[in-house]
Amino acid sequence: MKEDLGRGDITTEATIAQDARALAIIFAKEDGVLCGVNIAQMVFKQLDEAIDFQKQLDDGAILSPGTTIAILIGRASTCLKGERTALNILQHLSGIATLTRQFVTATKGGIKVLDTRKTLPGLRVMEKYAVRIGGGFNHRFGLYDVVMIKDNHIQIAGSITEAVNRARKRKTKIFIEVEVKTLEELKEAIAMKVSRIMLDNMSRNLITQAVDLIHKTGPGIEIEISGGINIENIEQVADTGADYVSVGALTHSARALDIALKMKPLGPTSI
Repeated sequence: MKEDLGRGDITTEATIAQDARALAIIFAKEDGVLCGVNIAQMVFKQLDEAIDFQKQLDDGAILSPGTTIAILIGRASTCLKGERTALNILQHLSGIATLTRQFVTATKGGIKVLDTRKTLPGLRVMEKYAVRIGGGFNHRFGLYDVVMIKDNHIQIAGSITEAVNRARKRKTKIFIEVEVKTLEELKEAIAMKVSRIMLDNMSRNLITQAVDLIHKTGPGIEIEISGGINIENIEQVADTGADYVSVGALTHSARALDIALKMKPLGPTSI
């Protein structure tokens, strides 16, 4: 709100009576999954605690064109000042929840869909919340909660073995995930008995071989598929026996859902 209001809403202040009251309806203009309604309420309440925000649906509700999400009654100026910020949040988060639901549906329950750290700076908590509303699961929240050894770590450390050993020296009991691109790297990661192995940008045939090898020689190691996953091909990897598939597109490529706010006056309109 500080970003949007700046020194004040000069248009509303110039054209709308201070005591003018309005009824506003927030509604969907297309099919999707609702997310962010409580945050939208917080936007308006921050501007004016007296605003009557009547939530009609909870996050996770299925939307169709014309579905009413919330009704607001109060100062017209409050509705106008909060409109864009509230809609931005609703549209963005509902878009993520909707896309996530599409990915989850496409897997037919064969694998858990994870998000990634490919989020907009400052919005990670909200975006990852939207993934959960859509039926997905969260990967790590940041660099602080999981040791995730990727190709550049391996390159600089010298090997998977060396990178894992260094991590364990720092903290003996810790969740360690290792990214592998080949069966040779996979065998090395299995030998280190890491917590999870990420199969990065592998073909379906190679994924099948890798999963079989992990099940035979590294029972208990979690398996994650990543890289190049989209709505068209996720079904092809869902039945490979892996535990997770991570999809950066859930947050970095979700299209905003079309949600609108319309108002009508309830009180004085002259200044």
